[in-house]
Amino acid sequence: MSIRSGVAALLMALGLTSAATAQQVSDDVVRIGVLTDMTGPYADFAGPGSVAAARLAIEDHGGRALGRPVEVVFADHQNRPDTGAATARRWIDTERVDMIIDMPNSAVALAVQQVGRERNRVIINTSAASTELTGRQCSPVGFHWVSDSYALSSGTTRAVLQQGARSWFYLTVDYEGGYALERASEATVRAEGGTAVGRVRHPLNAPDFSSFLLQAQASRAQVVALANAGTDTINSIKQAGEFGLTRRGQRLVGMFVNITDIRALGLETAQGVVATEAWYWDQNDESRAFARRFAERHRGAMPTQYQAGVYSAVRHYLRAIEAAGTDEAQAVAARMRQLPVNDMFARNGRVREDGRHVHDMYLVEAKRPEDSRGEWDLYRVLATIPAEQAFRPLAEGGCPLVRP
Repeated sequence: MSIRSGVAALLMALGLTSAATAQQVSDDVVRIGVLTDMTGPYADFAGPGSVAAARLAIEDHGGRALGRPVEVVFADHQNRPDTGAATARRWIDTERVDMIIDMPNSAVALAVQQVGRERNRVIINTSAASTELTGRQCSPVGFHWVSDSYALSSGTTRAVLQQGARSWFYLTVDYEGGYALERASEATVRAEGGTAVGRVRHPLNAPDFSSFLLQAQASRAQVVALANAGTDTINSIKQAGEFGLTRRGQRLVGMFVNITDIRALGLETAQGVVATEAWYWDQNDESRAFARRFAERHRGAMPTQYQAGVYSAVRHYLRAIEAAGTDEAQAVAARMRQLPVNDMFARNGRVREDGRHVHDMYLVEAKRPEDSRGEWDLYRVLATIPAEQAFRPLAEGGCPLVRP
């Protein structure tokens, strides 16, 4: 090769390198879409608080990734899979959104994850419950961050069984998230020698639980397990108190209980309710410091586990962009699976091949009113559930991405 041709080749290579570097962030902006329930039954534990958490995460990252600005857009999916999927397509196709996060409501989450798979965009589910997200419908660009139906229901169910409650009745919201909670709990009940004596399903955002609670009462089950969330959980616990279920010896166990539910109910009503949480604001100095900053941005409210999860997942996504040197979804997803998660949400967390973020979970109990020191001092942490016990074993999920 002549000197001239060699120089030409070098210049061409440098030109290609410069062009590639200039394109390392598509559209010169990293856009994050928070797709959530802004006004419906899940707005308190996700909703506007998830948007605030995403913005705080971007701010703490410095507001830029690979030298380019990071922006947030948000929308209300209205708890409709078609609305969620249509919003995701519009965001990706016309607004150049690079990552979509949150998605309370498992039916919406599954629909949006499919769009991400088709359009090659990172999807991080922080508020949905279905284990299908990392099971048969897993995605190479899909992640499940906070908890899931296996972690939420199995830990709580096992703890209550150990206290001697052997017969269970399920009050389940009528969509995939509720079914998943019920399935995981019932599997644990049967494995531990207990009995599922019945079940009834109610519509999302039901105003009246009287007929459902009468069936639960008639079952004479020791435990009435609430496989629902948000305002449905709040209303079912309130109305169960009016029916006197607990006074007659039946115990209410929440499968998807959040700190916002306990606060809305009040400790007089909620005391003794047992649940499983991925994160609690009063765990340590770091969680308390984050909670104070979040409260300044979000009406004085402490963050829920799901809002804290949005913060953690956004930070991890932005770190992965920096490590990959690009915001291209496959490259970022690969880095997300490689990098450990060590932040105010999780210690020694890791992301498995199926997209499941694995970390410790916590068994909690709502305090008695006389034990609470303030408005948000609502939980007593009973036990730590180690990560390897909290989540479904990798080999049992059926994710096609997992090599046998």
